[in-house]
Amino acid sequence: MKTALVLFAEGSEELEAVTIVNILRRAAVSVTLAGLTAGALRGSRGVTLMPDTTLDAVLHDSYDMTILPGGQPGTRHLKADDRVLKLLQRMAAEGKYLAAICAAPSVLAAAGLLNGKRATCFPTCLDDYPEVHLQSAAVVEEGNVITSRGPGTAMDFALLLVERLAGEARRHEVEAGLVR
Repeated sequence: MKTALVLFAEGSEELEAVTIVNILRRAAVSVTLAGLTAGALRGSRGVTLMPDTTLDAVLHDSYDMTILPGGQPGTRHLKADDRVLKLLQRMAAEGKYLAAICAAPSVLAAAGLLNGKRATCFPTCLDDYPEVHLQSAAVVEEGNVITSRGPGTAMDFALLLVERLAGEARRHEVEAGLVR
């Protein structure tokens, strides 16, 4: 069974996080929602989520993919956390998938993982990273890095993550069940 780690900070975009977790679990991917801190966390729109565990508890576990939802101030919290940056760098070195949506591609950029790569994000979130080749597409994939623009693209983003982890047939099966 493939595994995915979704990181959630106070102020992360809950629509993106829940969409990603829900769609991946529909595909029978083992998903862990890890909070940067213990306990319930309030998202960017005021919805409170209870992560499965904390980042500290799973920091040294192995996952096939790590996913960052966007939102503010959640993205700033992710970017300011050395544990997150080191985890992303380790995963990249291991050839694992990294995925980020909305403002969160800036966390990948801050970790030096988007240098010279194509990516997309919520408008202006990568403006401070001129070494990133910004694209306007809803979802951009380059190697093992997948980025997406924002809440409106969360389902397309999550379905591509399913495809990369569980295959094209499983993606189509999950998508058919969503009655899109």
